[in-house]
Amino acid sequence: MSEEQSGQEPIGEDARIDSLDARLKAAREREDERNRPQVQGTDANYRLGSRVLAELLGGLVGGGLIGWVIDRFAGTSPWGLLVMLFLGIIVAFRNIIRISNQRPD
Repeated sequence: MSEEQSGQEPIGEDARIDSLDARLKAAREREDERNRPQVQGTDANYRLGSRVLAELLGGLVGGGLIGWVIDRFAGTSPWGLLVMLFLGIIVAFRNIIRISNQRPD
Protein backbone atom coordinates (compact mmCIF):
# COMPACT_ATOMS: atom_id res chain seq x y z
CA MET A 1 0.00 0.00 0.00
CA SER A 2 1.13 3.48 -0.69
CA GLU A 3 1.22 6.26 1.87
CA GLU A 4 -1.53 8.23 0.15
CA GLN A 5 -3.95 5.34 0.46
CA SER A 6 -3.25 4.70 4.15
CA GLY A 7 -4.04 8.30 5.07
CA GLN A 8 -0.63 8.90 6.73
CA GLU A 9 1.46 11.93 5.92
CA PRO A 10 5.08 11.49 4.94
CA ILE A 11 7.47 12.08 7.83
CA GLY A 12 9.15 15.12 6.25
CA GLU A 13 5.90 17.09 6.17
CA ASP A 14 5.38 17.19 9.94
CA ALA A 15 5.34 20.80 11.20
CA ARG A 16 7.50 19.98 14.21
CA ILE A 17 10.22 18.43 12.06
CA ASP A 18 10.12 21.36 9.65
CA SER A 19 10.43 23.75 12.60
CA LEU A 20 13.35 21.73 13.99
CA ASP A 21 15.07 21.78 10.57
CA ALA A 22 14.68 25.55 10.36
CA ARG A 23 16.09 26.06 13.86
CA LEU A 24 19.02 23.73 13.16
CA LYS A 25 19.79 25.57 9.93
CA ALA A 26 19.71 28.94 11.71
CA ALA A 27 21.93 27.60 14.50
CA ARG A 28 24.46 26.27 11.96
CA GLU A 29 24.54 29.62 10.18
CA ARG A 30 25.12 31.49 13.46
CA GLU A 31 27.87 29.05 14.44
CA ASP A 32 29.56 29.36 11.04
CA GLU A 33 29.43 33.16 11.32
CA ARG A 34 30.87 33.06 14.83
CA ASN A 35 33.71 30.72 13.85
CA ARG A 36 34.63 32.55 10.65
CA PRO A 37 38.10 34.15 11.02
CA GLN A 38 38.13 37.92 11.19
CA VAL A 39 40.66 38.90 8.59
CA GLN A 40 40.64 42.63 9.26
CA GLY A 41 41.49 42.41 12.96
CA THR A 42 44.08 39.73 12.45
CA ASP A 43 45.70 41.57 9.58
CA ALA A 44 45.87 44.82 11.57
CA ASN A 45 47.43 43.06 14.56
CA TYR A 46 49.98 41.36 12.32
CA ARG A 47 50.97 44.72 10.77
CA LEU A 48 51.26 46.32 14.21
CA GLY A 49 53.46 43.51 15.48
CA SER A 50 55.67 43.73 12.43
CA ARG A 51 56.01 47.49 12.91
CA VAL A 52 57.02 47.08 16.57
CA LEU A 53 59.58 44.43 15.63
CA ALA A 54 60.99 46.65 12.88
CA GLU A 55 61.32 49.59 15.30
CA LEU A 56 63.14 47.43 17.85
CA LEU A 57 65.52 45.87 15.36
CA GLY A 58 66.07 49.18 13.57
CA GLY A 59 67.03 50.92 16.80
CA LEU A 60 69.46 48.18 17.79
CA VAL A 61 71.07 47.75 14.38
CA GLY A 62 71.15 51.48 13.62
CA GLY A 63 72.69 52.39 16.97
CA GLY A 64 75.20 49.56 16.75
CA LEU A 65 76.24 50.49 13.22
CA ILE A 66 76.64 54.19 14.00
CA GLY A 67 78.60 53.35 17.15
CA TRP A 68 80.89 50.98 15.25
CA VAL A 69 81.57 53.69 12.63
CA ILE A 70 82.36 56.22 15.36
CA ASP A 71 84.74 53.74 16.99
CA ARG A 72 86.49 53.01 13.68
CA PHE A 73 87.15 56.67 12.85
CA ALA A 74 87.64 58.12 16.36
CA GLY A 75 89.50 55.16 17.84
CA THR A 76 87.32 55.10 20.97
CA SER A 77 86.62 51.38 20.91
CA PRO A 78 84.25 50.10 22.52
CA TRP A 79 82.70 53.24 24.02
CA GLY A 80 81.16 54.66 20.86
CA LEU A 81 79.49 51.34 20.12
CA LEU A 82 78.16 50.95 23.66
CA VAL A 83 76.84 54.51 23.91
CA MET A 84 75.17 54.46 20.50
CA LEU A 85 73.72 50.98 21.12
CA PHE A 86 72.23 52.26 24.38
CA LEU A 87 70.82 55.33 22.62
CA GLY A 88 69.40 53.10 19.86
CA ILE A 89 67.59 50.99 22.47
CA ILE A 90 66.15 54.13 24.10
CA VAL A 91 64.92 55.45 20.75
CA ALA A 92 63.41 52.06 19.84
CA PHE A 93 61.50 51.82 23.13
CA ARG A 94 60.32 55.42 22.81
CA ASN A 95 58.96 54.66 19.34
CA ILE A 96 57.28 51.45 20.55
CA ILE A 97 55.61 53.38 23.38
CA ARG A 98 54.39 55.99 20.88
CA ILE A 99 52.98 53.24 18.66
CA SER A 100 51.16 51.60 21.59
CA ASN A 101 49.59 54.93 22.64
CA GLN A 102 48.07 55.57 19.20
CA ARG A 103 44.37 54.99 18.82
CA PRO A 104 43.34 52.26 16.38
CA ASP A 105 42.05 53.53 13.04
